[in-house]
Amino acid sequence: MGNMFTSRVALALVLLTSGLTWAQSQKIPLNSDYYHLIDRLEIKQGQWASGFHSSVKPYSRQGVVQLTDSILSDPFVRLSPVDRFTVRYLRDDSWEWVPKVYADTVPLLQLRTSELHAGQKHPGDSQRSWGPFYNKKSDLYSYENPDFDIHVNPVANFSYGAEFNSGDLGKSFNPYINSRGLEIRGSIRKRLSFYTFLTDNQILYPRYIWEYGSQYSGASNMGFAPSEGFVKRIPTGDAPLGGADFLSARGYISFNALKIINIQFGHDRNFFGNGYRSLLFSDNSSPYLFLKISTRLGRFLYTNLLTELQNNQRAFSTTVPIAQKYTAIHHLSVNIGKHINIGLFEAEVFSRSQLELNYFNPIIFYRFVESYRGSVDNALIGLDFKANFAGHFMAYSQLMLDEFKISELRAGKGSWVNKFAVQVGMKYIDAFGIPNLDLQAEMNLARPYTYSHRTGQTNYVNYNQPLAHPLGANFREGLAIIRYQPLNRWNLTGTFGLMMYGADPLGENYNFGGDLLKSYESRYNWPGKAPDTGHYIGQGRKTLVSYGDIRLSFMLKHNLFIDLQQMMRKSDSQTERLKYNTSSTSFALRWNLPYRTLVL
Repeated sequence: MGNMFTSRVALALVLLTSGLTWAQSQKIPLNSDYYHLIDRLEIKQGQWASGFHSSVKPYSRQGVVQLTDSILSDPFVRLSPVDRFTVRYLRDDSWEWVPKVYADTVPLLQLRTSELHAGQKHPGDSQRSWGPFYNKKSDLYSYENPDFDIHVNPVANFSYGAEFNSGDLGKSFNPYINSRGLEIRGSIRKRLSFYTFLTDNQILYPRYIWEYGSQYSGASNMGFAPSEGFVKRIPTGDAPLGGADFLSARGYISFNALKIINIQFGHDRNFFGNGYRSLLFSDNSSPYLFLKISTRLGRFLYTNLLTELQNNQRAFSTTVPIAQKYTAIHHLSVNIGKHINIGLFEAEVFSRSQLELNYFNPIIFYRFVESYRGSVDNALIGLDFKANFAGHFMAYSQLMLDEFKISELRAGKGSWVNKFAVQVGMKYIDAFGIPNLDLQAEMNLARPYTYSHRTGQTNYVNYNQPLAHPLGANFREGLAIIRYQPLNRWNLTGTFGLMMYGADPLGENYNFGGDLLKSYESRYNWPGKAPDTGHYIGQGRKTLVSYGDIRLSFMLKHNLFIDLQQMMRKSDSQTERLKYNTSSTSFALRWNLPYRTLVL
């Protein structure tokens, strides 16, 4: 026991000192499949990771490698053969952050890493290289010396499917994805990291995405792509709303201003939360310009995120730039012991002819600034919570408050000013004693008019897409996700959802509170009820959607996947255009890109 205690202390010192050096790694791009592997290891460990806070995404590559070190050094964490494959896969993917040697004071870590990387001279080495190419499993081309490292990879996604819909609109057609591009990452002396990503895309989405896009495309001659910005429409006879042609680009630099303060500047997405959805701030909208300052001090992680967003609600023009607006966000994540984490969140959406410097104060409450300035900005506050227990479970939740009055809530009359959103979820790994069978259940709801505001300059929207949940507001949703990895390279994923929301009649001047692009000042007043009362979730044209898809994935080579998916969707609504059933089968070849399941 004494040797074990000494080893743990030595490992803690190794991880602590590595976290407090000037080294700075890139972030791992948001990817629900990949991030599940990381979160699964954190739950299995039974305590929070030392290199990152999992409520704040994306994670750093260095932090994920530190998590695998902690897992390998803990004799009480049982790893299945598939788990060991996963650990090696994560380390090979971020090989530049894996230490070349480990101190003699952590003999178990030495032993397990040597076993894990057997056959490799260094972590990440390929068994077979092609001259200067694929010397490392994860990189088409890579180079590293003490001053500089660079990693270059192609990215591609080719998918083709067959879809059948009831009714005449889009009755039978063939959705497809054609994406090609390049990803480059690297660092200078491990102190300044950089990342860039670019793809050219032509996509024909399923019918339900057309219907969703008709609300958010902004102009009839423009196309729509979920989570993207400027999109050109591809005319096609099979799909009345057409396909989408767009460039997708992201990039940033990252460095440590102090040993505990990291600064990241670039154009990308961020995510706060632990669920499939986030009701605080998600990756649903298009990428945006941001400045992110992360301060890590012991069990505290304090994040300041300043973003420049686009208000694309007015008609597109080639002569007038898209209007800009800004969001300032604070998030404080606190680990309470090994098993509980609490996060406090606040956001302010504002619009000025020049930047509002008051919101750049990193430690002031935005509500005070709003009152102090006499502003009409949009302030939101939130809370997130998670707890891991029994080495198999993690419970999580979020609460977002837009506006809230206790007296109106107690009155029970459905006042519109009670605008809030709630999430409750649970993850269960190695379910029922079956290795690598993981279950997740999640419930989300948002009351009418939550996240909306007076104009497009202050609503919680970027490039016409919600910054939190894709359904906007005025909905209830239940999700269930089943993930099973029976063998090293095989994954079976089932995603199931039941959604109820209130839709606005298309082309009519009604606002029942689900469409965030509409001003809450145009809210509907129910006849025979007191003004501003009678507002409940699902009001308007009630729509009930049941969704299910099953996907089988095989990793042919490192980050080269073959996917086969079957999707079934049923939409029943008081609006005729939303009443139809969908069946779709697709096949995809995916290289260094995430699979994005669009549950709507």
